[in-house]
Amino acid sequence: MKSQQQTALHPSLERAALGRPCPSYTLIATCAAGLEELVREEIISFGGSEIVRDRGVLTWQGDLASGYRACLWSRFASRILLQLAEFPAADDTELYDQCGLINWQDHMENSSTFAVDCALSNSAITHSQYAALRVKDALVDQFRDRSGERPSVQVERPDLQIRLHIHNDVASLALDLSGESLHRRGYRVAGTLAPLKESLAAGIVALAGWNREVAADTLFLDPMCGSGTLLIEAALLYGDSAPGLWRSYFGFMGWTGHDEALWSRLVDEAVAREEAGMDRVWPMILGYDADPVVVAAARKNIEKAGLTEKIRVKQGQLANLKRPADKGFLVCNPPYGERLGEMDEAVQLYRALGRIIRQEFVGWQVGIFIASPDFADRIGLPWQASHRLFNGPIACRLLCAEVAEQPREPEFQWQVAAETFEGEGSEFANRFAKNLKKMLKWAEREGISCLRVYDRDLPEYNVTIDLYGKWIHVQEYAPPATIDPTLAAARFSMALAMIREVLGVRRDRIFIKTRKKQKGKEQYQKQSSRHKMYEVREGNCFFLVNFTDYLDTGLFLDHRITRDRIGKLAAGKRFLNLFGYTGTATIHAARGGAESTTTVDLSATYLSWARMNLALNGYGGPAHLTIQEDCLQWLEGAGHGRASVAAGAKDGARATSRGRYDLIFVDPPTFSNTKKENRVFDVQRDHTRLLDLAMRHLAPGGLLIFSTNFRKFVLDESLRARFAIRDISRETIPLDFERHSRIHQCWEFRDAENTKT
Repeated sequence: MKSQQQTALHPSLERAALGRPCPSYTLIATCAAGLEELVREEIISFGGSEIVRDRGVLTWQGDLASGYRACLWSRFASRILLQLAEFPAADDTELYDQCGLINWQDHMENSSTFAVDCALSNSAITHSQYAALRVKDALVDQFRDRSGERPSVQVERPDLQIRLHIHNDVASLALDLSGESLHRRGYRVAGTLAPLKESLAAGIVALAGWNREVAADTLFLDPMCGSGTLLIEAALLYGDSAPGLWRSYFGFMGWTGHDEALWSRLVDEAVAREEAGMDRVWPMILGYDADPVVVAAARKNIEKAGLTEKIRVKQGQLANLKRPADKGFLVCNPPYGERLGEMDEAVQLYRALGRIIRQEFVGWQVGIFIASPDFADRIGLPWQASHRLFNGPIACRLLCAEVAEQPREPEFQWQVAAETFEGEGSEFANRFAKNLKKMLKWAEREGISCLRVYDRDLPEYNVTIDLYGKWIHVQEYAPPATIDPTLAAARFSMALAMIREVLGVRRDRIFIKTRKKQKGKEQYQKQSSRHKMYEVREGNCFFLVNFTDYLDTGLFLDHRITRDRIGKLAAGKRFLNLFGYTGTATIHAARGGAESTTTVDLSATYLSWARMNLALNGYGGPAHLTIQEDCLQWLEGAGHGRASVAAGAKDGARATSRGRYDLIFVDPPTFSNTKKENRVFDVQRDHTRLLDLAMRHLAPGGLLIFSTNFRKFVLDESLRARFAIRDISRETIPLDFERHSRIHQCWEFRDAENTKT
C-alpha cells in the first residue's frame, strides 16, 4: 500500500509504467459559473463518464480523444486540463518533494519550454507565485539531475502549460490541454468596449433555446449586436461548426504524449461536419447596432469567421426596430450602465426595449442578458426562466420568455364631476370643471395627454394647473404684498380641495410648487431631493418629467406645436438643439427621421436627462450627441465641451466637429449665469450675437427656429437685414395657452441669399 505522503499518480500513468494500456485519463473542464450544465452535456457527447460537477469546474474520466474533442468542440468551457497528480501539500517543502516524484520526462523534453500557473484557496502556502516557483524548481532539478540539462521557462505559448491548484492543503497538478482560454476562438479581429467572451455568448444563445434543430424559417435577431459575438456563436451552433477550428495553438501540441494522428482525424471530422452544416438551408441571422463603427467591427469579425453569407448586420436604432419575421429568437446583451452616470440611461433603454418587444414580437422567444435585477422589471415581461451567469466579476441574469399577446390596457381618461358646485370655493370649482370639459374633449381629439387646464383664470385663485398623463401639477404664484398671506394660503388650500373633488383623485397624484421671482443662482437650483421621474407621452414620443425637484418639470407644454413642427421638418436632416434642456425637441427630431442630432447645454443635469429621454425612446450611438458646453462658446468653436452619446453605443462617445446643420432650434433662457465662471447670459442683450453665430452653422437651404419666453422681448431689427425672418408665434401657441398668448414668441430664420419670396 502506498504511503499517504507518496504522490498519487493518475491511474493511466501508473498503468503505463507497468506496460498496460492506458485508455483513460482524469480530465477537468473549467467554465464560467452558470454554464456547468451545458458543459456537462458536452462532456457526455465527447464520450466522458463519471462526471463530477462543481461550481465552475467539472471532472470526468475519458480517453485522449475525449480531451481532444473538448478542446476542439466545447463552446462553453474555458479550459481543458489533464490531471497528472493529486497529493497533500501542507508546506512548500512537501509541494517540492511531491512534484519531484512525477516523471516529467513522460511529458516533455530537455529542450521543451514550460510555464507554471497557480491558484490557491484555503492553503497554508499563501503566495501563488512562490508555489509556482517551487513546482518549477522540482521540475528543473529533476531534469538537471538526470541529464545535466534543463527545459526553459516561457510565459507566452510554452510547449507545456502546467496548472497547480491547492485547496485545503491538497494540491492538484494538471497539464493545460487548451493552452489559451477556449473562449479565444480566433475570429475576433475587431472588438468594442467590454465585449462578451465567446464562451459566455455561446452559453447565452444556447440557454435562450437556440440550437441546430430550429426550423429554417425561425429568425435569430440581436437588436444591439455590438461586435457580433452573439450572432457568430448562434451561427456556429446552428452550422455545427467546431469553435476550435480557427485556433492554430493548443496546449497539448508541445506535450510528448500528444497523438498527432488522432488529432488530425478529429479535425478532419470537424471540417466535414462544418461543410455539411454550411450546406444546410439556413435561417436568417440578423443584427443591428446604432453605432456605424461598431457595425463595421462586427462585419470584420463575421468575415473572419467565414460567415458573411450567413449573417447580416445593419446600422439601426432600437427605436426603429420592427418585427422582421413571424417567429424567431430575439437575444441581446444591452448596455449595463456600469460606467459612472450611465445607470439611469440604461434603465430607460430597457424600458424602451421592453415596450418594443411587447408591441412587435408577440410569439417570439426572447433572451435578455441583464446585470441588474431592476432591469428585469423595466422590461415588463413575465419571465419563464432565469439563468444566473457571470460576465467576468459581474453577476448577471439571462431572462427568457415567450412573448405573449398582452391585453391592451385602456387609455387613461380623466373623469370630471358632473354636478354644479355650490358654497365656499364653488366659483373656482365650477370654472375649473368648465375648463376641463372643454380642454379634455379637445385633447382627446388631438391625442394630447399633457396640457394646461387652468391658468390664473380667477384673480382670487392665482394658480396654474397642468395635467401630465394621470398626474396633476399645480403651481401657486406667490401673492403680491397687498394680499394677506393668511387669506392667500386659505384660498390655495381651498383650490387644492376643489381640484381633488372635481377630478376625484388621491393626494399622491397631485404635485405642488410655489413660483416666485427667481434671483441670481436660485433660478435653476433644486427645489427638493426626491428625484423621481414619471413617464409621459406626447404624440409618438416618450418623456421623463420630474414634479418635485426643479421649478420646471422637464417638458415645456407651450412648445408642443413647435416640437411637432420640428419633427415634421426633420426627416433626413442634421438637427442642432441649442440650450437643449432635457432634449424634448431632439426626441421629436429623431422620431421625425433626423439623420443626426446634436444637443448642446451647459447643464450636466439637463444633458443627463436628455440622454435618458433619448434612451427611453430607443435612440443612442454617435448619431445622437449631447455636448456639455456654453452654447455661445461652442458656436464660436472656442470651447472644449465633453461629448457624450445616449445609452446603446458600445464604445462611448467620439468627438464631433462643429459643422453645418439643416435644422436648428434655439430656445435660450431669459437669463442665466454660471457658478464656475463669471458669465451671464441675457436673451435681450445677447440674442443678436447668438443668432448671428448660429446662422453661420446653418447649411444652405436650412431653417433655424428661434423661440423665447421673455414676455418683454423685442427682436433686433438689424437681423432682418441679414436674414429672411418670419414670425410664427401665433402658429405655435397651443389652444391651452391662448389665454396667455405671450407665453412665448417664435420666429423662423433662413439665409436671405438662399430664400426666394
